[in-house]
Amino acid sequence: MDQPMRMKNNGQISIVLNSQKRSSVRDTLRHESLPQSLPQEHVALKEIEEELGSLVGMEEMKKMVKEIYAWIYVNKKREAMGLKAGKQALHMMFKGNPGTGKTTVARIIGKLFLKMNVLSKGHLIEAERADLVGEYIGHTAQKTRDLVKKALGGILFIDEAYSLGRGGEKDFGKEAIDTLVKHMEDKQHEFILILAGYSREMDHFLTLNPGLQSRFPLVFHFPDYSVDQLMEIGRRMLEEKQYLLSHDAERKIKEHLHSAKNTLSPMAFSNGRYVRNVLEKSIRAQAMRLLMENCYDRHDLLTIRSNDLVFNKGSSE
Repeated sequence: MDQPMRMKNNGQISIVLNSQKRSSVRDTLRHESLPQSLPQEHVALKEIEEELGSLVGMEEMKKMVKEIYAWIYVNKKREAMGLKAGKQALHMMFKGNPGTGKTTVARIIGKLFLKMNVLSKGHLIEAERADLVGEYIGHTAQKTRDLVKKALGGILFIDEAYSLGRGGEKDFGKEAIDTLVKHMEDKQHEFILILAGYSREMDHFLTLNPGLQSRFPLVFHFPDYSVDQLMEIGRRMLEEKQYLLSHDAERKIKEHLHSAKNTLSPMAFSNGRYVRNVLEKSIRAQAMRLLMENCYDRHDLLTIRSNDLVFNKGSSE
């Protein structure tokens, strides 16, 4: 049976989010050992749990955030009692396809660590290869140092991090990797580095520098959303904007998602982002239809019909 959380022999903790399989023994232990309600003093965790609760799926992530909170909190209590309380680096790796919630989760973790005084600012700096790699010798190291400086007190989130290792020996991406590794060690408690990307490419990326793998104690796996989860994401998006789908539109978009998940590549089918793009295009199409029909009653303004839906199967968005 697959375990949603595994300790690897390199010291990494590997977590699988949205996992449908559960260890009954582990669930029993969790149920018996964890209180169902927290004391009032844990306001920070309660606020973050509310925000996590608004996300579709990610049940293992929600549990893991609570465990990280407990570990940091108890360590502070140990320190106050004069007991050993080692400060563990909290650099993380997020593995998964586009649109599975990686950036959203990174922002929430930043907020939690700010509330717990693990980070002094809790802000998120998003970066990609172009933000780190320069055009001449020495330029890359400087650009990378500048990014780390901006991220101090918060989180540096590098999406598609594996692209730093795709250019071969003469590419400046390797210089960016080496500079990041040095700052992860020198400033390991001053900022948190989160590297994100496809699972297979990230596994290869870790082999490019011998110091990389051991510096990421937390590895999170973000599986693709199911069609039902994608429909729920879409429903919440529309509800927030005060729209709703007609029954026929709901049926049509569900059929399309089943087809798209099975036929499009991960680059073309970007999970929650794909749904958002379809709905945004469809809202514009609905506006054009209403303009041409000159119909503006409340029901018309609220409803997205099946002929409003815009699908672009070749899209890589």
